Formats: sequence, C-alpha cells, structure tokens
Amino acid sequence: MLLRLPTSVTEARECLAEGAVPIGGATLVWATWQRDGFPELAMSLREVPEANVMGPETVGGAVVLHRIDAQAPDVLRLAAATVGTGAVRRTATVGGNIVGSTLRCLLPAALVLDARATVLEPEGVRDADLAEVVAKRPLLLGLRWRAPVSSAYRKLPGEAGGEPPLVVASALHAEPGAPDRVRVAVRDGYDVLSGTTLCGTDAEATLGALRGTALGELPAAAWEVVRSQVAGLLERRDRA
Repeated sequence: MLLRLPTSVTEARECLAEGAVPIGGATLVWATWQRDGFPELAMSLREVPEANVMGPETVGGAVVLHRIDAQAPDVLRLAAATVGTGAVRRTATVGGNIVGSTLRCLLPAALVLDARATVLEPEGVRDADLAEVVAKRPLLLGLRWRAPVSSAYRKLPGEAGGEPPLVVASALHAEPGAPDRVRVAVRDGYDVLSGTTLCGTDAEATLGALRGTALGELPAAAWEVVRSQVAGLLERRDRA
C-alpha cells in the first residue's frame, strides 16, 4: 500500500481524483484491511493545515482526539475524552470517528453545537450538514460552529459485549435579540436522536417542549439524564 501525505487541499484533491482511500488514524480499518487486503493507494490529511485546526469554534477532521482540550466547548472535549483508551485517542481522528465509525461518539456533541461540516471531494471543497456527512460519508476536512453559552455531556456505563452505552449531549445557545435555545442529542444504541427548542420559563417547560421533538421516543432512563442536563444548563445561565 502506498500512503500519500498531501500538504495542501489541492494535493489532497489530486489524491482523491487518483482513487486514494482516505484514512484517519486507521484504528477502524486496519483489521479489515488485514483480513480483506490493503488498498493500493491511501491518503491521510495529517499534513494538511486546514484539517488540523483546533479552536473554540472549529476543529479539523485530522485532529486526533487527545488534542481536543479546553479550547473546545465542554461537550466536545468530554465526548472526545470518553472514546476508547488513551492509546486510541492519540491515534483516532475527528473525521474517522464521525464518518468512519458506527458508534460516532462525537456526533451527539457535533449535533448540539449545530456544527456545519466542510468536506473535500475531487471537485473541490464544499459545505455540508451533518445528516449528509453521516449518510454519504465524504472526506471530512473540518467542523465549525458558534460557541454555545454552556454545554454538557455524559456517557453512561455500558455492558461488555452489549449495545453501545447511552450518550446524552446538550448545549445552550444565545443570539442577540432572540430567545435562548437548547439543543439535545442522545445516542440510544446505534441510533442518534436530536431535538431543539426555545428555552421555556423554567426547566420543566423546556423539557415539555423537547418531548414534542424526536426525543419524545426516548426511554425513561435517558430522560432522567436529559432532565438533569437541561436543568443544569438553565441554572448556570441564570447564575451568570
């Protein structure tokens, strides 16, 4: 297998046009390749500057998970910190987790940040929403969002060999001249459900509005975590 390491978006586009298979940290594909055979040509974005940015409102697709620190919103930092082991987090990338993984541990966090994706194709760079990224699995160059007022994340303990553990992510957003808005996303098994609503007069009113979204299908155990997070977000806002 020949591995290309382009140093610019233009070079990366050329690699894609030549049929190169994108890899991140290869934590997800290595075992499959060992079983089924390696591709002739692969490429990594680890030397492309645009894919390695890290800041309060952006993260590159080639950023390894252990690099996501206090610059990022709490929800994204905490989500990254719960993925696998330390060794995995030093290798696995944002793009690999969201696009290549069936677990997509970072997806709930990206959803509550209302993130937009920048994807790279042989024809060029373009914007995409997260639903398209999940469905079509393009090469993720990066994510960007508007920083929330506050955010929260929790992954419940899971059973060995069982379904993926429950994940609840939430974020409170504020815009000048508009009511505050709460976004919540939950990974229940392999499904990710999300909902958003304007903040009500109190936590119960806000939770009642969220029950009218796709989140209304959640089991009671998940709703207890949602309730706690939403109440915490509103309490922190009111204390500020």
